[in-house]
Amino acid sequence: MPKIYRNNCGSSVRMGAIGSFHGNCPGNAVAVFIFAMFAVQSAQAGQEDRVVENPPLLQLRSEPAQRATLMASQAAGPRVGAEKQLDLNIVYTDSKLYNPATQRYDKVHLRSYVGTDTHPDRPFVAPTIEVSPGDTVRVSLNNKLPKDDSCTDWKGDGNTPHCFNGTNLHSHGLWVSPTGNSDNVLLSINPGVGFQYEYNIPPDHPAGTFWYHSHRHGSTALQVSSGMAGALIVRGNRLPSDKVNGDIDALLKNPDGTPMRDRVLVLQQIQYYCQNSTNVWDCAPGETGVIESYDHFGPPTWGESGRYTSINGIILPTFYAKAGEIERWRLIHAGVRNTINLEFRRLKAGAPSVNNLKTADADGFIGNNCVGDPIPYHLVATDGLTRATAWQTTLTTFQPGYRNDALVVFPEAGPYCMIDSSAPASASVGQSAESRQLLGVVIANPGNDISNIHGFLTGQLVAAAERTMPVPVRAKVVADLKDGLKLTSFTPHPDIQEGEVTGKQELAFFIDVNATPAKFEVSNGIGPRFDPKPYAPTRIDRSLALGGVDEWTLQSNFASHPFHIHVNPFQIVKILDPNGKDVSLPGAVDDAGGTADPQYPGLQGVWKDTLWVKSLIPPDAAPKGLYTLVVRTRYQRYIGEYVLHCHILDHEDQGMMQNVSIDLPNGLGGTVSSHH
Repeated sequence: MPKIYRNNCGSSVRMGAIGSFHGNCPGNAVAVFIFAMFAVQSAQAGQEDRVVENPPLLQLRSEPAQRATLMASQAAGPRVGAEKQLDLNIVYTDSKLYNPATQRYDKVHLRSYVGTDTHPDRPFVAPTIEVSPGDTVRVSLNNKLPKDDSCTDWKGDGNTPHCFNGTNLHSHGLWVSPTGNSDNVLLSINPGVGFQYEYNIPPDHPAGTFWYHSHRHGSTALQVSSGMAGALIVRGNRLPSDKVNGDIDALLKNPDGTPMRDRVLVLQQIQYYCQNSTNVWDCAPGETGVIESYDHFGPPTWGESGRYTSINGIILPTFYAKAGEIERWRLIHAGVRNTINLEFRRLKAGAPSVNNLKTADADGFIGNNCVGDPIPYHLVATDGLTRATAWQTTLTTFQPGYRNDALVVFPEAGPYCMIDSSAPASASVGQSAESRQLLGVVIANPGNDISNIHGFLTGQLVAAAERTMPVPVRAKVVADLKDGLKLTSFTPHPDIQEGEVTGKQELAFFIDVNATPAKFEVSNGIGPRFDPKPYAPTRIDRSLALGGVDEWTLQSNFASHPFHIHVNPFQIVKILDPNGKDVSLPGAVDDAGGTADPQYPGLQGVWKDTLWVKSLIPPDAAPKGLYTLVVRTRYQRYIGEYVLHCHILDHEDQGMMQNVSIDLPNGLGGTVSSHH
């Protein structure tokens, strides 16, 4: 059946079996022809079967669940936000994933989240949860997986992966309570159990891109690698005033007042294998791929597997865009361990189909067919939090758990490569250099050619500010945008000044390879205070005071690891390479390992909840290869226990995690424990 694509002047381009097209646009016939040519190429390759769409939304329950109450509730009065009830089931799902190496779909049998409108052919990306500041959100999590005795009768080491069918729910990055039935990852929702999580999202919660995933210690990596992860979007339209900042959503508007195109993109690494194959990564016709052990995690199995990073559950997808149109790409690294370096380049005419592109051949394909200079784009938010200045880049590093909101403009019509660029060993979760891989193909419909993306974006945002911003702050917002795309009226957290700091924390990651099995550990000290320990569920590793402000110094004494802490985000103060050079400054070149690493420059002052702690050293080397990262955080509003951990999730499951308790001050310089 012919596919119809819209062009920018209201007519259509209709692609049939022989590649005919209809429609024209005065003065742009060549661009229409180019677009049609590449649409034919894509259609012939079967790419239209794998067009990217946003994940389906998890719909509200049509009728609220009946709950026993002591008395009839009064009618709700005026309030911010709303009550939302959602249902999310956890089941085994039989479906398929495309395998470019064989040009066929592999059957798979994997654990997944199932909600309203789950796409039957793309079930391994969870539905998106959308909320607003001030909402009370109740998610009924129903574990419908088979019985698993290791969840209730486990006799082994708690840091040995187990309880593969037990689960819970983590709202990664949300600023909500970590206790009770809120963002409590210390619970185990065992098979056959249903449990209702309740997130009371404060009215002053930042609007931004967050995500949710399973977080049951012992099975986190196995479940997330099965696709048990989804976007959690906090949408806000609060305008800034002369007293408080607003949401960047209020600025990102088209001339007609509608929001800019908003893509929600969940990047996953689903590492299924076939147990009966000689090579577990080669699934023969009739075999079914599964993830039922931790034997195939760890370096370098992702590279050996030949698997591709999926986007919204699709392998090597196609995006359709429009030249000269600003899009907001909400990018979420929901994978377990492998680094992604996002880059866009033009795809040259006559390039071969990507449908049969093996990962081993991807670097050569990119070198021969993805041509020209990389396309610049602008990061406006990191880990869900609006940056003080939009950051223009041509390459962004995503470590597991990272999110970045990018404003993307394709400068002219035609096809583009969406590339996962190469990474040096020290910048890679796998601790070995990663070759380039193709993530997908973007086909830009004819629109307006843009020669200067930064200037064009500045002009469009200035015009939006002049239309939408309140008079008292309009001049300031416009002046900021003209001054290097500053976004200071939309940042959610004030900078943490040195004079605010009330305490110090130190942390170092470590893997003890001499232990059997290897130990994955975290230390409360660095240098002479280095004393790493594996996770103990009953031990509180850090007791901190509500209202305190800590400066954290982070290192890794063996390999590199992404540090993630729940509840309260942190602001980056500095990142020192082994020579003492601050590589978080704009324009810094991080080449301590002999290969330039672009992931740190420009991060000074940025707020995050997950951060790569880099190390160059092998286990027997001197400490000269250590990076030192300094961040600051405030403990606001919430008391109770939560965790920090390495976001290489199989490292977390094996012990690279700590318990943190935020306690009330006792008025005498100490704290009153919140866990007694």
